[in-house]
Amino acid sequence: MRNEVPGFVYSAFYPNGWRERQLKDLSEVLDNEPENVDVAVDEGRPIGWVCTRLHPDDNMGEVFVIAVDPDYQQRGVGRHLLEHAFARVRAAGMAMVMVETGGDSGHAPARRVYESIGFEPWPVARYFKQLDQ
Repeated sequence: MRNEVPGFVYSAFYPNGWRERQLKDLSEVLDNEPENVDVAVDEGRPIGWVCTRLHPDDNMGEVFVIAVDPDYQQRGVGRHLLEHAFARVRAAGMAMVMVETGGDSGHAPARRVYESIGFEPWPVARYFKQLDQ
């Protein structure tokens, strides 16, 4: 991602690097909304998790975060977690589910999975302009 967005944008979002920001953001979800989190476990070891949020005003559920241990990727864990999220959304009576991901090359595998199970993209353009100090 660092090479695919303007440097000032990357620095603003990830002043201490992408990994540190990702860990902080994921920790906040796990700490603040455990009721929305489901965990995939293999032999007692967590191998992935999904956070599903509900948006009744939009009649929609949202896969807010999905993460799979790299050792278990491309083995169906993510799809299983997504199906679990869909079940949560259906049980709440919602009509659709949304997931958002990056448009950079690092997120291409995620986009392929989402599209392969029927998600349709909604084109979004996000622009940034650095202001003079």
